Amino acid sequence: MTKPSVLFVCVKNGGKSQMAAALMRLRAGHAVEVHSAGTHPGSKLNEASRASVAELGATFEGESPKPIEPELLRRVDRVVVIGEEAVVEPVEGMRGSIETWVTDEPSLRGIEGDERMRQVRDDIDTRVRGLLDQLL
Repeated sequence: MTKPSVLFVCVKNGGKSQMAAALMRLRAGHAVEVHSAGTHPGSKLNEASRASVAELGATFEGESPKPIEPELLRRVDRVVVIGEEAVVEPVEGMRGSIETWVTDEPSLRGIEGDERMRQVRDDIDTRVRGLLDQLL
């Protein structure tokens, strides 16, 4: 049996998609092949996002913002777009499905700083756990 694979995507690939990938690696261990990318990658990782997942034992180690590779899109079992700003169009030969997670945005309720980041992280972590159950 082949290992299931997932690609997490956001616009810059500096925060939310990196959080989702780090949390999936933490929760799944080596049971799932995990990737992340951005539709318009930024130049650096979001330090608040990095610190937030580190509180749970996850890491951004070895990661950097990167673009979506069409070959990776064709190969993965699931593409998860995080947020409504990023859009991923299917490519010819793609075998997996694309889904969008519209995540909580605490800043719309006046929640900022570390508390905002923890709430974003916890929302993504809950979704990652549900996806892991589906993949396995």
